[in-house]
Formats: sequence, structure tokens, C-alpha cells
Amino acid sequence: MDRWAGKVAVVTGASAGIGAAIAKQLARNGMVVAGLARRVDKIKELAEGLEDCEGKLHAVECDVSKEESVVSAFAWIQENLGSVNVLVNNAGITKESSLIDGSLEDWRAVFDVNVLGLCLCTREAVRLMRENGEEGVVININSLTAERVPFIPGFAVYPASKRSITALAQTLTHELTGTRIRVTSISPGLVATEFMASYSTFSEEAMAAFPSLDPEDVAAAVAYILSCGPNVVVQNIVLRPLGESW
Repeated sequence: MDRWAGKVAVVTGASAGIGAAIAKQLARNGMVVAGLARRVDKIKELAEGLEDCEGKLHAVECDVSKEESVVSAFAWIQENLGSVNVLVNNAGITKESSLIDGSLEDWRAVFDVNVLGLCLCTREAVRLMRENGEEGVVININSLTAERVPFIPGFAVYPASKRSITALAQTLTHELTGTRIRVTSISPGLVATEFMASYSTFSEEAMAAFPSLDPEDVAAAVAYILSCGPNVVVQNIVLRPLGESW
């Protein structure tokens, strides 16, 4: 990780859960981190707890589902931080719904963030990476549901949105042939965050009964990817909590 000290990382969805853990991990490893989220006050709170770190966390307000917001956020990054070396596409949402009686509004909201938001952030970050000509890494936080759809009422289009990320990573890899930018994905199983708690079938007690990962486990995988040499492409890391059976 030493070669990344002072380099710029962008982490989307950095206000809580996995994104917050990744932002803190990278700042502690000496990186200059732009944490993007709508709840920018949450990132500012995280930054206050990282004042003794070698790196720094900047709070940048951004709604990844809106193109103008993404373009504005990356313009701020370019003006104030210089460029981008690492992008972690972590922002994601889910809406409890169904395919047989759900609403277009809910389905569209999931794809706007999980798929199109990822595309927008990737476009803006890769543009800056190509301009600086340095080593770059794009890390997509995917999901085990991209490969195996569990029987969870209300999942609706969420697994499909994650499977899209798998295809997009492969497409991006092809498009970046000949550059120094690597593309990788991390696909975790159940992670103990507020994300799944939004489902009516997952009470706090129910969540506690399932084997789960901690957000820091995913952050450690990000650090591992960055610790690999520039000639190494880690195509995908699958993280499963011990005892998870689906």
C-alpha cells in the first residue's frame, strides 16, 4: 500500500456501512479520500475521527443517480485534489418490491443508483485517470446475489442490478486495454449493515441469527487489491461469512 500514499481515492456511498469502512481504511493507509454521498454530514463526522491518520478524508456531496451531481463532484475533485487514482464504486440501494406487483418507480430507482450511477462515476473517474497516465484501479462492490439469487421476499430487481455490474466490469476491462488501469470486483455475501435492515423480513434479531461479514472485511479486501503489484489483475474476490449456506 505504500505506493498509494498521497494518491487520490474516490469512494461512493461513503456515509455508512461498507463505504464508510473503505474510506477509513484508505485514509489510514495514507490516501487522500474523496467520500461521495448524499448524507455529507455523516462523512464529515467520519473525517473528524481520522485527524490523526496519515491520509485525509474529504466529504463531497453527490447523488450518483443524477448526472449533474456526479459531474459537479468530480469537477470539485479535479480542482481541489488534482486527479483520481482509485475509484471504489460502492453506492447502492435496494427497494423492497416484487416483479409481479412492484412499481416502475422503485425498479428505476435501483437501476439509477446501482447501474447508471456506477457508469457515471466510472466515466468521470476514468477520464481523470487517463489524463494523468498513472496507475489506476476501479473497484466495484458487487454482491454474491449477482451469481446466486437467494429466496428473499422483496429482492425484485436488486440481484439483476448487481449482475449488470459483472457485465459492466468485463466491458470496461475491454475498453481499457492498453492502459494502466485495472478493473476488479468484490462480491460479498451478507454484510452486517443497515442495508438489509430495510427489509421488513429482516428484523434486528433475524439479522443477528444469520452468519454475516463486517464492513471492515470488505475494506480489507480493497486494501489487498491495492497491495498487489501493477501487473496483477484481481478479477473478482468473493467473500462469504463462515456458515453461510445459500
